[in-house]
Amino acid sequence: MELLPDFRALLSWFRAAGLLSSNKVTCLARAWEESPQARRAVEAVRGLRERLRTEVLAWERNGTLTRKTIDELNRLMAEHPMLARLNPGLDAPSIELWFDPRQPQDLRAPLAHAAAQLFAHAERQGVRKCGHCVLHFYDTSKKGTRRWCSMRLCGNRLKVAAYAVRQRVRGA
Repeated sequence: MELLPDFRALLSWFRAAGLLSSNKVTCLARAWEESPQARRAVEAVRGLRERLRTEVLAWERNGTLTRKTIDELNRLMAEHPMLARLNPGLDAPSIELWFDPRQPQDLRAPLAHAAAQLFAHAERQGVRKCGHCVLHFYDTSKKGTRRWCSMRLCGNRLKVAAYAVRQRVRGA
């Protein structure tokens, strides 16, 4: 089942991921939703997703990246850059990344940047596929034994299911 069937779904994913505010999503949907550029952007994001999925699986197995992927990510980051700004913060200032989509294709900026960060900085042994859905995740748990993508999604479902099994066993 395709989870990004159209531009509205793509924008919703960006909102859910915390990459765009609800107001920005509304503005972008009004400006671009029915445009040919928006349809091409959705196709481009889905294509990038599939190429990265293949690359991540190979990288998990052997720790190498293809030159083609490196070149594509470098091209995307040059054409659709992430921006940095100083965030005052509560305790101390910090640098935060953001992007300003001026055309639908700019929506690839955070995706290319995140993929490059993953390949450059993550220990590949900590990257694995969720045992219960289609997502991959980077395990930052203390023991490094996490089996699900996030507590909000699969982790919660697994814990609820385990609790229900324990309750049935006690009742039997």
